[in-house]
Amino acid sequence: MTAPQITLGAINLEAHDPTALADFWASVTGATPSPGGDSVYLPPAGANGFGMFFRPCDSPHPNRRGAHLDLTVPWGSRRAEVERLLGLGAVYQWDVLDEFPHVQWTTLADPEGNLFCLAEHPPAEGSTQDQ
Repeated sequence: MTAPQITLGAINLEAHDPTALADFWASVTGATPSPGGDSVYLPPAGANGFGMFFRPCDSPHPNRRGAHLDLTVPWGSRRAEVERLLGLGAVYQWDVLDEFPHVQWTTLADPEGNLFCLAEHPPAEGSTQDQ
């Protein structure tokens, strides 16, 4: 039996203002929003991108966040990217820089308080990234 080829179709988020939140994530990812009624779809930006779907929220967010996005950037670019995202309206939460040797990340919140992490992984020894 062949293993299934599972890919991410879209990340679904409830939002008090789906259009504004989709515009924020469009600025983060470089994708172009496609509004449809009360909801907004943000298609993947390029072959390695991911889709997002924003639908209206008719109740307050729960205190506990059951899921968040883990986004990855090239080694050495996390700080600059964090600054760019803060300029777009993200809110800084915390950094994890020395806990694990294979990754360091910054946790941010989008304008509606949804947490997401921006991580970078050091290049493997002998890789072309070391040059």
